Amino acid sequence: MITEVKLSKSFSNSLIEVGCDEVGRGCLSGPVVAAAVIIDQNFNQNFINDSKKLTFKQRNELDLYIKNNALDYAIAELSPEFIDKHNILQASIHAMHLALDQLKIRPELILVDGNKFHPYNYIPHHCIVKGDSKFLSIAAASIIAKNYRDNLMIELAKDFPEYGWDKNFGYCTKVHQRALMEHGPTMHHRKSFKLIYNIED
Repeated sequence: MITEVKLSKSFSNSLIEVGCDEVGRGCLSGPVVAAAVIIDQNFNQNFINDSKKLTFKQRNELDLYIKNNALDYAIAELSPEFIDKHNILQASIHAMHLALDQLKIRPELILVDGNKFHPYNYIPHHCIVKGDSKFLSIAAASIIAKNYRDNLMIELAKDFPEYGWDKNFGYCTKVHQRALMEHGPTMHHRKSFKLIYNIED
């Protein structure tokens, strides 16, 4: 059962705001994915929360509500090759910029989960630590970004089942580590990350 929460709908109370978040920064494989979501005061959903606090099933149920009721939303991804070339922080911020590029509505304020962001198109931004547990638009962005990335990793797992991506989604688990030690990295792994660790059975 989803616990009902009450996140803030607005930071400014007057500007068109967009919430931004990314997922996959700590993964060993797969892209980093970012989303941008614009909501208004008619967006009534008290079960939306930080995506990490929701189950896979709960996130999928909320994903549909977000996409049907947000004023605007967009999702973008950047490949392991981009991450390796530019580092994960820069890739995460650039992915958020790419998501913002796709919006049909121009926001007047950008709310970003975390404490790092680069200026975007002369639009003011505000970084909020743990923003996905404070503001609805950021939480909604975290949910649709995570759903997108999880489903992508489930598809990739069909071609590389030994790495367990359908369950670990590219994060560093013992199954993932054992597969790396036995088979080595794939084209979907981030070569700039430390991929091999000593693990205990």
